[in-house]
Amino acid sequence: MAKTLVIILGPHAVGKMTVGQELAKITKLRLFHNHMSIELTRKLFAYSEKEWRVLNETIRQTVFELFAKGDFPGLIFTYMCDFDMQEEFDYLEKIIDRFKSNGANCYVVELCADFEERLVRNKSENRLLHKESKRNLEWSEAEMRKTTAEHRLNSRTGEVLPFESYIKIDNTHLSPARVAQTIKEHFKIAEKGESS
Repeated sequence: MAKTLVIILGPHAVGKMTVGQELAKITKLRLFHNHMSIELTRKLFAYSEKEWRVLNETIRQTVFELFAKGDFPGLIFTYMCDFDMQEEFDYLEKIIDRFKSNGANCYVVELCADFEERLVRNKSENRLLHKESKRNLEWSEAEMRKTTAEHRLNSRTGEVLPFESYIKIDNTHLSPARVAQTIKEHFKIAEKGESS
């Protein structure tokens, strides 16, 4: 069975999780969005405590290992990347290498959208349902603005990135379902019911 890894990158509230949900609906892949580990670990440790980072990363690495080696069609993982930090690319490459060493096809999707549109999406029902830590909207919006000002959360136009199979999609005016369909078609990911 051919295995697939799809990593979806992008800034806050760009739609990584929602696109991942739609992609999981039309493929055999399962979604592991970044807040699945964040929301669990924050119930035990404060973000500022070193134990939070240890537990969060332990959960993620265990999930990656189980899906890379297990009898599963594949995984969708969402991640907010600082494009100015080499260690971010090193981290992503380690995930990709783990899956590739187990025969997986690995794809990277970068989403971008206008900041004002992301502010609207930050308040969406689906986002708040799955991300308890974002329900304080005043804090969440302030954190979005601060992080956006301090970090480069999207690639520059024409920037060469270290990914073999990569696509960048401006989803400001696209539905999550349309974006998911574009990803599936671009990378020729098998639909549910199709043999891979």
